Amino acid sequence: MSAFVRVVFAIALASTSIACARLPDLGDRTESERFLDTADTRLGLATQALVREHPGESGILPLASGRAAFAARAMLADVAERSIDVQYYIWEDDLSGTLLYEALHRAADRGVRVRLLLDDNRTAGHDSLLAGLDAHPSIEVRLFNPFKHRRWRVLDYVFDFSRINRRMHNKTFTVDNQVTIIGGRNVGDEYFGANQEAVMYDLDVLAIGPIVNDVSQDFDRYWASPSSYPASVMLAGVEPLPLTELHDESERIERAATAQAYVEAIMKEPSVQGLLEGDLRLYWARTHLVSDDPNKVFDEANSDDFLWVQVRSLLDDPVSEMLLISPYVVPHVQGMEFLTSVAEGGAAVKVLTNSLEATDVAAVHAGYAKWRKDLLESGVRLYELKRNSSTPVTTSGGSLGSTASTLHAKSFAVDRARVFIGSFNFDPRSANLNTEIGFVIESPELASAMSDLFIRDIPRYTYEVRLRRDGRGLEWIERRNGEEIIHETEPGSTYARRAIVAILSLLPIDWLL
Repeated sequence: MSAFVRVVFAIALASTSIACARLPDLGDRTESERFLDTADTRLGLATQALVREHPGESGILPLASGRAAFAARAMLADVAERSIDVQYYIWEDDLSGTLLYEALHRAADRGVRVRLLLDDNRTAGHDSLLAGLDAHPSIEVRLFNPFKHRRWRVLDYVFDFSRINRRMHNKTFTVDNQVTIIGGRNVGDEYFGANQEAVMYDLDVLAIGPIVNDVSQDFDRYWASPSSYPASVMLAGVEPLPLTELHDESERIERAATAQAYVEAIMKEPSVQGLLEGDLRLYWARTHLVSDDPNKVFDEANSDDFLWVQVRSLLDDPVSEMLLISPYVVPHVQGMEFLTSVAEGGAAVKVLTNSLEATDVAAVHAGYAKWRKDLLESGVRLYELKRNSSTPVTTSGGSLGSTASTLHAKSFAVDRARVFIGSFNFDPRSANLNTEIGFVIESPELASAMSDLFIRDIPRYTYEVRLRRDGRGLEWIERRNGEEIIHETEPGSTYARRAIVAILSLLPIDWLL
């Protein structure tokens, strides 16, 4: 056998071995569930009287400001007494991520049980830290739908694409089964207003009341899923990071000049302290949890139970108005049929998404751009967020349109009566591949606030996309100082970037987006 043949044979044998590799057994995975006896905790005592005054309803607080969203999580962790259940798609090890990891560490040192469930897609380089957290007697870390090959992850994409392409996109943070936060934010500086170069406009809600136990029950479902692997199993052999190093890094961050203003600002946020003192204004409304079956990653969930089906059922058919906010709008055939039917039924349909200059994923913009003309012809109005706006739009304490801003919020409002807020993007990936979570809130007050935002602020900080009168394509209307400026090509974009989007739009990749 020649040397060349031996090399080819060796490569083929190695490839076969890699392709046949399987995830390890779940091992002696511990069973655990939410705590139900937490009414006597500090959070329980602070919230239960309010909950009794509003039977059947949950108290909702929108967290539109990134700093408020971070502060709420950090302060909840610091007052936790029994449990913290955390579920995220992305958790960066930057300023805000490190501070929140240390908040979980402090809670665990007090004896609080911490369960941390992370999707494994964005954990590369974090294995030592996660192993260190998992080594703490009060912290258990699990990785959802993990990569078999920790170092050469690309091998999983090559040999196990159908599984690894499906991700857990859920984001929840629940303390003592009394207070929960869900929404669109991952954990990272750009989501919490700590990155001065890139700001994500996003939206979470803090909730108390019966909806919290629904979120905790859903967390238990994911925690017990066959896709949730203990870190001790997946990271066997990884040297755990001593948590003293996490503590020291957290203290270094807090002392750094670059973080001082941020740390001081979050300590002034009133949300959790106001909740504890009973003077926080909440929206009280019947609230429904919508969530995908974790078996969706195995392509084994019933499509009739997908989150989008649940949302459509709870929102009912729009009669007068439907508003959609999503960073990624890829309607594809089914979404196009839905939006068209709503518009043709007489309801005003308005969509806010990212412009080409603001999007962080050109391929997704390509999947959206090919449908714009059809959407406009059906009567849908399209607004695209500008990347740079010198004066921010504020709503519920949040910023819409700050320097280098990018939209990341995911929300629907129907007929000034009902609102969806969660992790679901209006695209095939959220609908069919990833798992998602959210609330449908029966609150005319919240729905009207979103409607007012579209009327008052959104036109000033976006480009409105219209059909050109000559029928030769699209135009972008920018409103500045009381005047309308008409752009005949996508504003703020280069010819090269538009060409890339045009090429991508020709590829049959919508189902991946």
